[in-house]
Amino acid sequence: MNNLSRLFVALGAGLLACSAQAAEVTIAVAANFTAPIKEIAEAFEKETGHKVVTSLGPTGGLYTQIKNGAPFEIFLAADDSTPAKLESEGEIAPGSRFTYAIGKLVLWSPQEGYVDEQGEVLQKNDFKHLSIANPKTAPYGLAATQVLDRLGLSESVRAKLVEGGNITQAYQFVATGNAELGFVALSQVYKDGKITGGSAWMVPDDMYEPIRQDAVILKKGADNPAAQALVDYLKGPQAAKVITAYGYEN
Repeated sequence: MNNLSRLFVALGAGLLACSAQAAEVTIAVAANFTAPIKEIAEAFEKETGHKVVTSLGPTGGLYTQIKNGAPFEIFLAADDSTPAKLESEGEIAPGSRFTYAIGKLVLWSPQEGYVDEQGEVLQKNDFKHLSIANPKTAPYGLAATQVLDRLGLSESVRAKLVEGGNITQAYQFVATGNAELGFVALSQVYKDGKITGGSAWMVPDDMYEPIRQDAVILKKGADNPAAQALVDYLKGPQAAKVITAYGYEN
């Protein structure tokens, strides 16, 4: 065998080894984390060769899918109570639960100057529609109702609420003009230290319960090396940089 042939054999063996080590991981991700997980998954795939298959939705809806046998191996929730519940039900790999981000709520409008920095636009109540996510299934929707309760506005704005099935839909109602303003995840309108467009009120942290977002490896992913590799990546500095760039605490 000549040197060129040996080179091709070596390259082929290397490619086969990489192929054998690479695996696929299926993850369920809360809708508020759509943009960050896209960046994180792309970087993770380039670095490791593993493939990430992502399903997005409201935390409550994803929980139901998991309980109904959906083939998810990792779950990134928008709260800490749902992963804790799955843990108590024996649905996760023992010891795998951890907080990957702490979410922030913002009142936002695509119109410049519409939402003031103190959120007094809510008290004026001269808007026609206010968008929120479903508080029964989406933690950001629950946080929005807590803010309205705190402000004493729950009853006065009730007829004006436009409810999205998840935080992505709540955002879309505002972005498309179906609601003048809405409570959305900061990550949807924030990048690299600033609001990316429109006007916003950064809701003070003490007006709603902390949106501590936990992740778990589910039982179906317990023996998948790609699942553990992705969790390790989520805990590392590269993922942390992306997470904080979108306005989360990490």
